[in-house]
Amino acid sequence: MSASSYTATIHPSTASITAEVWNELVPRTGGKPDNPFLDHAFFLALEESGCATARTGWQPQHIVVSDNAGTPLGLLPLFLKSHSMGEYVFDHGWANALERAGGQYYPKLQCSVPFTPATAPKLLVPSGSLEIEAALLSSAQQLAMQREASSVHMTFVPEREASLVEQAGWLHRIDTQFHWHNDSYESFEDFLGTLASRKRKTIKRERRDALADGLKVQWLSGSDLKEHHWDAFFEFYEDTGSRKWGRPYLNRSFFSLLGEKMADRVVLMLAYDGAEPIAGAINFVGSDRIYGRNWGCTRDVPFLHFELCYYQAIDYAIQHKLSVVEAGAQGEHKLARGYAPAITHSAHWIAHPGLRDAVADYIEHERVAVEQNSDLLQQFTPFRKGERTDLD
Repeated sequence: MSASSYTATIHPSTASITAEVWNELVPRTGGKPDNPFLDHAFFLALEESGCATARTGWQPQHIVVSDNAGTPLGLLPLFLKSHSMGEYVFDHGWANALERAGGQYYPKLQCSVPFTPATAPKLLVPSGSLEIEAALLSSAQQLAMQREASSVHMTFVPEREASLVEQAGWLHRIDTQFHWHNDSYESFEDFLGTLASRKRKTIKRERRDALADGLKVQWLSGSDLKEHHWDAFFEFYEDTGSRKWGRPYLNRSFFSLLGEKMADRVVLMLAYDGAEPIAGAINFVGSDRIYGRNWGCTRDVPFLHFELCYYQAIDYAIQHKLSVVEAGAQGEHKLARGYAPAITHSAHWIAHPGLRDAVADYIEHERVAVEQNSDLLQQFTPFRKGERTDLD
């Protein structure tokens, strides 16, 4: 695809883009991508492990926009998809509606980090040029028409990107997650001091009960991560995945590749009964926040899920002076544990005018409900009156 000023190249694999080119186009601090999920190594691990490939319905179609001299100026991570699994922004109803009307929803184009409900920019343009961002969007729409795709979806994008794309005629959808915000706390006790007495006592009890049988929690990162740790965690992950979805999205090879390619961005939190790990949670560390992703266990222990996934992440963020803990999708139970509602954003281009109009009407009604619910949930945060957290 070409225009007078730019050329858009479609890459059918992450491997066809060098790590140097990819990471130069990603927002970064100190040479590393600010968001670990945007790192070339993360996408490559998904591809090399076979988790995100054409065979699994995630065919890379990454768009790189270059100038006439061949210098890369922008990147849009993109996949051609034959299903809607592993996205966390649900459009199954849209697919069913179009197919009942005699249309075909799949394939579609998905701009996202596979299996990862964490907000990250997708219009990766270091210069901030609106013209290059527009070229990426236009290229995605042209590609959709060439591939006979029904739609293009950008999920978990910053509000600024969603608003920009909305101005280009895309649909802007919102939802709610729950994030913990670090108000310059010096310790977990410092954080607890901002909570209402009853909530503070509940959290203390949950933490005490989770480790009451002498369980110990260990944080593992970098060179401390060994294959036997990944063996243990994968067993936990498989147990959770089989109970929730029937088949986990990630395979054992993926975690080994993580350990090989970006172990310094991973914090694996394992709960031990003596020398035996019985539960674990995997987290990824960015420039200003920690992202909780997957967890599992081989023994049910009351409140151990809360301890590993929420309280240990808060401990880590305080100790490492990180601003935010993003603990994954959904989960209003996080509210009582100090996590506040946070609005997430996605943008959608739909080729079929009838479906587009129906989805636009649905999204408008959904937006009102999400905003009202978010306002309501803010009233149930556990903080004392007058205490607050910084918002995204």
